[in-house]
Amino acid sequence: MRKKWAVMGLAASTLLAFPLSAFAAAEVTTAEISTGLNTFFVFLAFALVLFMQAGFALLEAGSVRMKNAGHVAGKTILTLGIALIAFWAFGFGLGFGNGNGFFGYEGFFLSGEGMMGSFDALSGLGIPISMMFLFHLAFAAVSLSIAFGGFAERAKLSVYIIFGILFTVIIYPIIAHWVWGGGWLGAMEMQDYAGSTVVHLTGATAGLAATLMLKPRLGKYNKDGKPNIIPGHNQIYSVVGVFILWFGWMGFNPGSALSTLNDGFFTYVALTTNLAAAAGGVAALLISWVVFGKADIPSMLNGVLAALVAITGSCAFVDVWAAIVIGLVAGIVTFFTSQWFEKAGIDDPIYAFSVHGIAGMWGAVSTGFFATPELVEKTGVGSPGLFYGGGFHQLGVQLLGMIGTFIFVLVISLLILWIMKSINGIRVTEEEEMMGLDISEHGSYGYPEQMRALGEDARK
Repeated sequence: MRKKWAVMGLAASTLLAFPLSAFAAAEVTTAEISTGLNTFFVFLAFALVLFMQAGFALLEAGSVRMKNAGHVAGKTILTLGIALIAFWAFGFGLGFGNGNGFFGYEGFFLSGEGMMGSFDALSGLGIPISMMFLFHLAFAAVSLSIAFGGFAERAKLSVYIIFGILFTVIIYPIIAHWVWGGGWLGAMEMQDYAGSTVVHLTGATAGLAATLMLKPRLGKYNKDGKPNIIPGHNQIYSVVGVFILWFGWMGFNPGSALSTLNDGFFTYVALTTNLAAAAGGVAALLISWVVFGKADIPSMLNGVLAALVAITGSCAFVDVWAAIVIGLVAGIVTFFTSQWFEKAGIDDPIYAFSVHGIAGMWGAVSTGFFATPELVEKTGVGSPGLFYGGGFHQLGVQLLGMIGTFIFVLVISLLILWIMKSINGIRVTEEEEMMGLDISEHGSYGYPEQMRALGEDARK
């Protein structure tokens, strides 16, 4: 009873503090309500994608050795800081500012809504430009985190900083402009709803360049070239990291609808996204069971992520059955390509290129096969796929965009890393790599007690 009277008293106090006349005077239009709801929806999507950085921290820290775990996890915060400042200063303008077919040249150093006129590609969305900046910032930060997977356990901290700035200012924004910012691939109506190409293939290709330039980790290969397994130190961290990434993907794909009012279309995107992820994880686990004779958990985790990567670009264009096929193929292909790259001498500790690169390529071309006429009409982008009577046109556009992105990012990344390697080197010394990057780069271990105990055992 007391609780009931307390609630009634609070309600009465609210009415006295804000008289009905005040509510009547502040009339809100339907357009204002729509803008407010959509802006809040995009803010939630931004928060989910931003939270994916926690997933990357756990996934990568769990996938490397204990002596490097603190370095890898802490680097995630550095990644976010670099991305935010560099993208605000230059990247957002180059990516989405008014310009030509290759890059934007307006909108640098974003200062607020007064600069909306510099962003024609985003002006018709009815969402504040500051909110769109934050949304696309989160995507850029994810792409950079993917790229840094190829640096793991052997790159200098200074390389992360310099390459991270250049990636966020030059590489990622140019690809984003090509597809989403009014560039030449957007003019050709390339279908990449939430970034299989723009975010994932771009980041993975930069990571591949780093993997090639840094060379394998010490002890990864024998003299005969046979690879040794270097297991991560905490599989549970990796599992939780993948779950957080899966959760955050609900901001990635459904959030790219940018609206709650478009017939609830974001719920359909969420459906295709989750079906693909499930299919990829199950398929990868089963194929590992067949090949290894045991059900391999890391393979299942990679299968989930690969499926999410593949469906990211196609989630709004394909039917639910096709989403399952796309996820299933991504999980299986990623399993085999990760084995092949390792045997070929490419030491990719996080399997970034297999999970985000190869699966990103598959995601890019998948709409060229599976895009339905109804969903193409709804999204207003491109043409139906080959299997729906659209011929080879859309498939050709998707292939062109995928190949063009891969070549551009690989060449520019290799050039940047080659210059950095020539000036001051990009890899830590053998001694520093042996002791671990936690202590050599930061002066302390992520697991100080455990590493101290290991050191004492080694001296006995």
